[in-house]
Amino acid sequence: MDTKKIVLCGCQKIGVTLIEQLYESGINISHIVTITNEKAKQQKVSGYVDYTAVSKRYGIPVYYAEKYSLKSINDERFFIDHKFDLLVQGGWQRLFPDSVLNNIRIGAIGVHGSADFLPKGRGRSPINWSIIEGRERFIFHFFLMKPGVDDGNIFHIEMVDINEWDDCETIYLKNTLVSARCIISNIDSLFNGSIRIYEQQGEPTYYPKRIPEDGKINFNLDMYKLYNFIRAISKPYPGAYGFINGTKITIWKAQPFDTRIDSISNQIGEVIYKEESRFIVKVAGGLLLVTDFEIENNYRLKIFDQIV
Repeated sequence: MDTKKIVLCGCQKIGVTLIEQLYESGINISHIVTITNEKAKQQKVSGYVDYTAVSKRYGIPVYYAEKYSLKSINDERFFIDHKFDLLVQGGWQRLFPDSVLNNIRIGAIGVHGSADFLPKGRGRSPINWSIIEGRERFIFHFFLMKPGVDDGNIFHIEMVDINEWDDCETIYLKNTLVSARCIISNIDSLFNGSIRIYEQQGEPTYYPKRIPEDGKINFNLDMYKLYNFIRAISKPYPGAYGFINGTKITIWKAQPFDTRIDSISNQIGEVIYKEESRFIVKVAGGLLLVTDFEIENNYRLKIFDQIV
């Protein structure tokens, strides 16, 4: 593999872990394409990770893209000049343009997950939507990218659970594990041209884009639906939030607590018990135990505070 030119494009933790696991298996990355922290903030990239440390550890040159879309003259020239054999995606929340894909000899490996087999569930935030919907499985599809949205020809599929303890972060961890395994097991077939691919069949459906404002909590949701909502958009995403007297509270972790310890005297969204590091809030259908949260302006949470 030392003679093969593999470029990894990424700006999230999965890319760092992929580099580490591929190197342990004897697969070297010749270049890293990433973006700066400043550009990540401008583009509102969730879960951005700086690749400086991993590039120094393995001696991998880094190219910082001028545009996250890779649609600049210099970005295009970088891929033309280096003539890469294979592109590996390590967390890149933009489509790759023709100017990049057309200059990768074998192709670019894309990965997209959905609770259903592609082409169902293309589009944005599929992990978040699948947890919100209460789905119990997640299917990672590995394909050779085309310019469209998750429409490439598939060469590998891995199916994982979405269990009751999972949140978006643990599903990303599952993504990391199956991605490394997929690349390692298919790398020879990709390079010798024997990889078997198949086109997606059927009418596609698309998940819509999620924005931070979509994280506003509706405490009138059923307790279990609210639990799914919170764990679906926890870190590295902006989180589920509400307001106490105009002060924002972000809830990172919560769990269904009880459906019987209840009182008609308490209102939906009312905090009925608190400790320093956790509190219980009344929601539709029961009580929710919040175990990880942040409140702006050092606001001191009180029993009987109302969260809206």
